[in-house]
Amino acid sequence: MSGVLSSCEGAFEGVYDDPDKEVSIKKGQLVVDATDWQTWHYIDLLEADAAQQKEGKGYSAIEIKIPTERLEASVDEEHSQHEERAGIYTYWYDVFGEGLSKREIRQFVPTKNQDEPASWHLAVHRNNVRTNGGAVYMTAYTSMDDLPESSEAFGEVAFTEDEWNETDVWTVQEKMLQGLIGNQGIKVNSLLSSWLKVSLPPVPPTFTLNNHVFILKLKDGTFAALQLVNYQNAAGVKCHLTINYKYPY
Repeated sequence: MSGVLSSCEGAFEGVYDDPDKEVSIKKGQLVVDATDWQTWHYIDLLEADAAQQKEGKGYSAIEIKIPTERLEASVDEEHSQHEERAGIYTYWYDVFGEGLSKREIRQFVPTKNQDEPASWHLAVHRNNVRTNGGAVYMTAYTSMDDLPESSEAFGEVAFTEDEWNETDVWTVQEKMLQGLIGNQGIKVNSLLSSWLKVSLPPVPPTFTLNNHVFILKLKDGTFAALQLVNYQNAAGVKCHLTINYKYPY
């Protein structure tokens, strides 16, 4: 069965939702095991579509680890809100009280920049999504079949670009029970990432799916339609993503 398959070892699997009996892969779908805290999964939509045209052949997203090793033996642990440096930003979150919105920076460890493949359109890490110089618009549609025939219908809407983030790409979890989470500092697309919301408290976290169709405007001027339709596998493990896509759109 064709589709996009990407696997890595999972961690921090929620237990609140009942699993679907079976997660099947259909034409025009990507399936990515994005459970690992320290891996980005890079997707080239052209290659994915080409792979689906070949009988019995799937497409594997490119897996690249998040750098966590200190870049230099520096004693400077101070963090400026305006530096936007590559690294691991450890925040304390009030996970047992007011939730993720109440947080404080505790440590910054510089690392090398995130590696990327030569060609990619979007990348996923658990509930986080990046674009390769693209921008995103969320439509009112909840079915790919209901989309306008052409992306020209969205020619005048405002698209959201990726922005710097150091609080949401959870990477280091060893001290999570103390409310301390190490996050990768990197640009992400907050709008496209809203297709899967993680809430704390309670512990384990709750997951909320936003099934609206998103329009991705790529840096070459072409468009894709994307929709998250499932976030768990048949065993109920979270962050196994099933994504409907249409490219080119």
